[in-house]
Amino acid sequence: MILVTGGLGMIGAATARALVELGHEVVVTSYHRGEVPSFLAGRVTVETLDMTDRDAFLALGKEYEITEIVHLAGSIPGADTVAYFRNDLSGLLNALDAARTWGVRRFAVASSLGNYIGRPEIPWHEDLALPEADLPLAIVAFKKAVEPITVHSLQGTGIDPVLLRIGSTWGPLMDPESPIITIAPYISAIMRGETPGPRYADDGGDFCYAADAGRAIALLTTAPTLQHRTYNVSSGTRSTNRQIAEALQAITPGLHLDLIPGRQSGPGEDPYLDITRLTTETGFTPTYDVATAVADYITWRTTNPR
Repeated sequence: MILVTGGLGMIGAATARALVELGHEVVVTSYHRGEVPSFLAGRVTVETLDMTDRDAFLALGKEYEITEIVHLAGSIPGADTVAYFRNDLSGLLNALDAARTWGVRRFAVASSLGNYIGRPEIPWHEDLALPEADLPLAIVAFKKAVEPITVHSLQGTGIDPVLLRIGSTWGPLMDPESPIITIAPYISAIMRGETPGPRYADDGGDFCYAADAGRAIALLTTAPTLQHRTYNVSSGTRSTNRQIAEALQAITPGLHLDLIPGRQSGPGEDPYLDITRLTTETGFTPTYDVATAVADYITWRTTNPR
């Protein structure tokens, strides 16, 4: 059985779904036992768990024979940055403790494309040395620290660490007003009948649809062998505001969206992740492009309460 922490969140739920579709039994944890998304209902076991409670975490191993862990649970930083770090570090250490106690085969953990901030090369690939940089968010700083903590904690255990440098992921179950990945708020405004503010047509980034990210993580978790421990998880392409607008206009002919020519910061291109390593070792290729992702997300928003 595979344990997915944070398994009712956007990426966790997508990962759990992909694992089930690959034929695996899955138990997911959630801090608050909220509504189980329709695509997981009756297909996974759900456990309510406070990640900072070590005893409760280890007790899962008495009830389930867990062979792999995908650690995706995490909180959102608030005003007290130290409290955020303490909470999420405690959760990570308890997950690592459980992995070592249970003797799992593989431990996959969420890292971030933000690790590459400061590298001028495009696309970003896993062999780049990570620079010292002023990171924009506490969550990015924590994800960068996750990697060495995980690797050192599992040394000599025989457990394979898999460091998931996850790109800018969006899709069902995300915050529809997310200030970080603004595709959802843009679509939300349109669905409310509002006209979103103007955007630069060629601004963009590596936006991965959640279903694709979940499938990539599932493949990395279950692959018989892996040649590396660090993998970029994303679409492997750069998407632009122009493409998003075109996808929305294809669904709603006559929809007016204000696009400013070029990029806000001038000539150049936005970074994206090279997923050659992921594709070569697992056979992963994205199922969703911008148009199909936008269409699927709108369908989800109109047919699901969450």
